[in-house]
Amino acid sequence: MIEVVNPTTEEVVGTVRAGTAGDVDTAVTRAVAAFPGWAATSVADRLAVVRAVADGLAARADELASTMTAEMGTPITFASKVQVPNPIGIVRGIETTLSSGYFDGEEIGNSLVLREPVGVVAAITPWNFPLQQMVAKVVPALAAGNTVVLKPSELAPFTADLLSEVLHGAGVPEGVFSLVHGTGPVVGEALAAHPMVDMVSFTGSTRAGRRVSALAAETVKRVALELGGKSANVVLDDADLTRAVKIGVANAFMNNGQACSAWTRLLVPADRHDEALEVAAAAAAKYEPGDPALPATRLGPAVSAAQRDRVVAHIRAGIAEGAKLALGGPDRPTERGHHVAPTVFGHVAPDMSIAQEEIFGPVLSVMPYRDEDDAVRIANSTIYGLGGAVFSADPDRALAVARRLRTGQVDINGAAFNTSAPFGGYRQSGNGREFGPHGLAEFTELKSVQR
Repeated sequence: MIEVVNPTTEEVVGTVRAGTAGDVDTAVTRAVAAFPGWAATSVADRLAVVRAVADGLAARADELASTMTAEMGTPITFASKVQVPNPIGIVRGIETTLSSGYFDGEEIGNSLVLREPVGVVAAITPWNFPLQQMVAKVVPALAAGNTVVLKPSELAPFTADLLSEVLHGAGVPEGVFSLVHGTGPVVGEALAAHPMVDMVSFTGSTRAGRRVSALAAETVKRVALELGGKSANVVLDDADLTRAVKIGVANAFMNNGQACSAWTRLLVPADRHDEALEVAAAAAAKYEPGDPALPATRLGPAVSAAQRDRVVAHIRAGIAEGAKLALGGPDRPTERGHHVAPTVFGHVAPDMSIAQEEIFGPVLSVMPYRDEDDAVRIANSTIYGLGGAVFSADPDRALAVARRLRTGQVDINGAAFNTSAPFGGYRQSGNGREFGPHGLAEFTELKSVQR
């Protein structure tokens, strides 16, 4: 059995059975058997299921939010406003795409180009946005006619149980969707290597993504990866500095700093660095660690003791490398819970580890740049390319800089997140896209029929 620990109380709140390679084989075998029937269902029937899933999630929104808060520590207000609504928005986007004739085919010369399901899809998902990442894989895969075996994170398994109930309540047949709890080295690797799995969709660390790719390559599976990030928030010299910094801090610290696309590097003009650092430290100080079950709490704990220790190690490294500690530090801010103090560094050089490595905690690095070209160079100087931001009083200038950033998405002047636009990364942030029609396309094969 795997014990599930509440990261705020450090108490065991339940258990799930640790799956085995045999469990994976059973689930995959059932998925293979169920595939022909599910793939043959009409788009209208699958559309009805997708609509029912969205309605089911909405009906259980409070339960889903409180479950995520208990098992992985996301603040309940963030869970209610983001962690649940975003997945519902993703499902509604798939609903819209299916309704638009997506699977009708395309005429190219004498060819009819069809989209068909890939087959059996293995979905391996993380703990930080558990519902969102499960929904972003499972629902479009099912909508495209695939069968799915899901392995959620063992740190946030109860959200997966709720999603499973919603899916089956929406009419997804047995075998078409299966859930196998367990660890990455056992269940995850068995899925990635299984010869009857046609595709693996994985979200997690870049290190784990490399392992998934290597295992999947043995049987030439399709692989979609959404991995780490080290996103830059580029504040140009004509921007409203105070507004840009405050929005940047909020983004960097969302979900307790545990977001792959968080803007963890704040790039500001060198002559305004000290001003930006002061504003950032003041804004970050308002993120007082507390009980995430309370509506006023903005910063909950790290998901586990091991994750807290990793974040603290990065903070110690930043101090050792000579970055200026403007707020926070490695000391525990609470007696109980896996909390990390909100931490802001200034005078961070591009080659420092805290500017290069994904920390996955409430840690912000303020970095000076000389001019616009230097800002772009620094923003593109990591192995990642997942998210980013640009702030400027001139929208055209901001867009021009956004085009130069080697990253999968860029927000200009704090623009809203779009659950129907493609989400994914460049370089070692992964490959493939999720959400909307582009996310649906990941789970389809193209067939040309010449007539």
